[in-house]
Amino acid sequence: MRNWRNQGFTLIELTVVLFVMVLGFSVIGLNLSSGNESSKLKAAARDIASALRFARGQALTTHQESIVAVDLTDNSYTVTGREQPYTIPEDIEITVDTAEEELVGDGVANLRFFADGSSTGGRVTLESGKFKWQIDINWLTGQIELNDDL
Repeated sequence: MRNWRNQGFTLIELTVVLFVMVLGFSVIGLNLSSGNESSKLKAAARDIASALRFARGQALTTHQESIVAVDLTDNSYTVTGREQPYTIPEDIEITVDTAEEELVGDGVANLRFFADGSSTGGRVTLESGKFKWQIDINWLTGQIELNDDL
């Protein structure tokens, strides 16, 4: 004769298993959402670095100054020769360090590249939550360097 207790799981065992599964899925969900924030910030930093490299390339090929104008009031930037503004998500905080003469009014900071490839230099910092990316512009060479290890 078989004992009826050996034929299945108890309600307590099922509840414990479901609790562990829900806990595991919530941890995975939190990790995915923070990864989304990080990837959005990384994409914005790469876009700005790309715009800066484009502006430097334009200055070198056309032998004329080229400017990336960052509007800190509405999280956007424009590039000389491309009049359309590029927007950055509002939850990303932007700061720009540049030469004082490149600050042109209501929260607009210019990053200027000259015909020889040099620039006014500067730094663009993007932050979102605990994540941070920094774009450094060398004033002598105009080289753009993207860093996330801050």
